[in-house]
Amino acid sequence: MSKIAIFASGAGSNADRILAFTNDLQPDVQVDCLLTNKKVAGIYEVAEKNSVPIFYFSNQDFSDSTKIVSFLKQRKIEWIVLAGFLRKVEADVVGAYNNKIFNLHPSLLPKFGGKGMFGENVHNAVIEAGENESGITIHLVNNEFDKGEIIFQAKCSVAEGQTVEELAKKIQKLEHENFAETVVRYIENSEVQN
Repeated sequence: MSKIAIFASGAGSNADRILAFTNDLQPDVQVDCLLTNKKVAGIYEVAEKNSVPIFYFSNQDFSDSTKIVSFLKQRKIEWIVLAGFLRKVEADVVGAYNNKIFNLHPSLLPKFGGKGMFGENVHNAVIEAGENESGITIHLVNNEFDKGEIIFQAKCSVAEGQTVEELAKKIQKLEHENFAETVVRYIENSEVQN
């Protein structure tokens, strides 16, 4: 059994999909807990709905990260999934979970990645650049923003005159269709190889 912790800061729709996917299929992958840096966010409702414990840590805790790593190790967490977590993961956490942290980015990396490139910022940049396609990238996390090993990408078209809101809906559809399964299959395959 592989234990996951999901880090989230927002509404938690991707965390909800991961929980539903792992609960429905009963694979050898279990979401043990959720961690958030927000005192009020939709992720709390997701936690309650799925009967999964959620823990709040301040931004200072995440910056220092000693407390975070200790907490995760105490719970025997093996993998971390960033699902709308609006912070850079500190080097100590990355070091403790080398190649075991997943991130979902709303563009086709390496395009439109890096500091400040999240959510609508990404979609605005894609549209302003006149791109005819965008998509999602699921990648492992290292110490550089959006530079970790890419494990999956899915594309969608960007129509002429498309709004940021319309593109965001297309991207979220790709996220919901692919993120949970990609992460779980990757973990299962890694466990088989070890």
